[in-house]
Amino acid sequence: MAVLNDAADYFAALREALLEAQDLVYIVGWDIHSETRLAGASGRAGDGLPEQLGPFLRALVQRRPALRINILVWDFVSFYAAEREWNSAAKFTADTDGRVRFELDSTLPFGSAQHQKIVCIDGSLAFVGGLDLTIRRWDTSEHRADHDSRRDPGGKPYPPFHDVQCLVEGDAAASLFELAEERWRAAGQQTDDRRAPSSMRWPSNAPVEAEHIPVGIARTEVVCPGGSTIREVERSMIAAIRSATSFVYIENQFTSAIKIAHELAQQMQRVPSLQIMVVAPKLHSSWLESQAMQNGRGAFIGCFDEAGVADRIRFVYPVSRDGDKEAAVMVHSKLMIVDDRILRIGSANLNNRSMGADSECDLIFEAASDEHRKFIASVRRRLIAHFCGLDEQTVTQNDDRLPALLDEMSRADRAKTLRELEASVLTSTLATMVQPVADPERPLHLERAASRMWSTKTVIGIVSIAAALFGLAMAWSYTSLSGFADTGRISTLLSAYSQSIWGPPLAIAAFVVGGLVLFPVLVLIAATAAALGPWLGFVTATAGVLLSAFILFAIGRALGRQRLQRLLGRRAARIQDRAVGKGVLAVVVIRMIPIAPFSVVNVVAGASTLPLSDFLIGTALGMTPGILAMAVVGAQIAELATNASWSNILLFALAFLGWLGICVGAQFVATWLAGRR
Repeated sequence: MAVLNDAADYFAALREALLEAQDLVYIVGWDIHSETRLAGASGRAGDGLPEQLGPFLRALVQRRPALRINILVWDFVSFYAAEREWNSAAKFTADTDGRVRFELDSTLPFGSAQHQKIVCIDGSLAFVGGLDLTIRRWDTSEHRADHDSRRDPGGKPYPPFHDVQCLVEGDAAASLFELAEERWRAAGQQTDDRRAPSSMRWPSNAPVEAEHIPVGIARTEVVCPGGSTIREVERSMIAAIRSATSFVYIENQFTSAIKIAHELAQQMQRVPSLQIMVVAPKLHSSWLESQAMQNGRGAFIGCFDEAGVADRIRFVYPVSRDGDKEAAVMVHSKLMIVDDRILRIGSANLNNRSMGADSECDLIFEAASDEHRKFIASVRRRLIAHFCGLDEQTVTQNDDRLPALLDEMSRADRAKTLRELEASVLTSTLATMVQPVADPERPLHLERAASRMWSTKTVIGIVSIAAALFGLAMAWSYTSLSGFADTGRISTLLSAYSQSIWGPPLAIAAFVVGGLVLFPVLVLIAATAAALGPWLGFVTATAGVLLSAFILFAIGRALGRQRLQRLLGRRAARIQDRAVGKGVLAVVVIRMIPIAPFSVVNVVAGASTLPLSDFLIGTALGMTPGILAMAVVGAQIAELATNASWSNILLFALAFLGWLGICVGAQFVATWLAGRR
């Protein structure tokens, strides 16, 4: 086996291994991007094939007609859409005659993710660790504050990035191949026939570091027969911690699993000589991660203060500097070394979801000889050394005084160092609400929870609310209130202010009030256009629709998803899965197809997990064709009222038919796009 420190080493070794692939490759990941540059430390590949991952894999199967590549990636939820590649499948599979297959894994329960990062080649070689084959991952172990090759496909630079992957052959590689096949089948895909594993040439750019070392595969798996959960990651981690006697070295992106923190603190209390070092990122990589994980990290660190052992644990983050420019290194690795005897590398973070909600895969190596212990110690020392700009020998010489060495490095004016990490807690309501959902200890199972909420009481509640809504809707059509729902009357009221600066604000206010009482929105749109003219009416109606939708969405969000589930039972979970999960496009389709009153759709959307940005963009796109056409129709209504003639009647009919044509055409296009997606 070999430990590959950072993406440049991993990508170089993987590229060389893939060039030797003969039969079948599995790529299992959380994310993948066709424009990932699969290159080593130089940032360039010199083998004549494309550098970018998608074109490289397509060229590879063209070169080797017997080779097949299966790619399985998590079918992510909508709030990751801005970070993911659009239409990845086509960019990997085009012109491959079905020999590159790309599938999205949507079988995990709501709230769970496919988080394993595995590449298996012909059953002979396997790569496992924390690195996905996606953009904004490539970096060398120098972690320079500024690097010309560290840019995304749009040319935007990103900070230094650290991660660890390991490469194995033999029985471990064969077992990982079987695991990848199981994940492929669990996602509903048919496995391919394959030849017996044949020995592969070990990549020349990845020196063999250990041989004949015992290794175990630890999983977290939530898609299991009988609905059980495999929690090998958590069990093996606790077992390793309880065996620690001298030093535990940890690198991890997230530290929020309080159960693991308590295990570490209790072992430190039992063993007074035990010391721990945790390397983590200074900040999380996105605003969402900060809201979800910041408080969890603060609570994790607080466990050691409560146990009275904080003086023997160091939380640090790496920093690099080039001249006057300084950058914190993004730590994405998931690694633990216990007493230079146990080495684990994989995909599991030290957070709750990796212990019981996501699919994870770690490799655990256990020393069976002095040679193995020397190897594991070497991995730990060179990782610390590369963060501090030192050589492995210097760390070895200071092994018994590592805390003092770190203090000296942080005080010195060095280009690379490890600094003390300060715990901070977010007090916002949003952070408090997001954390349990973003970092659950087990799958959320919304449908199961919704089923338990279905009772006689909720049935009565649904019938009562439905009757009230139906009665209000009928009132606007068949009672004396129908006079107020007349386009002409509303238009006349607004016309009194049509030449005033108060005209548009009053019209917008009418949309807000109308939304609250389920007033027909089409009447308001037509009346606004008739009173203010087609163009000012269009702008005003659009603003009114969006403001009304936003306010009702906010009301739904305040009511909350739990109350929505109580009202709708398992149907809410189905809507969440089939409509909300498709984000903007789903809202566009719903806006064009009147499946429910405008106001009801707004409230239900707010009570779901649909992001506000998806809701507003979808509402704008879905309503604009209708508002534009109704603006023309509304103007024709006003003209017809003041100047009745056959020509105006004809223009009104044409405008009305144009409105129908725009809406039907837009519905067709949106539905076709939804089907393609």
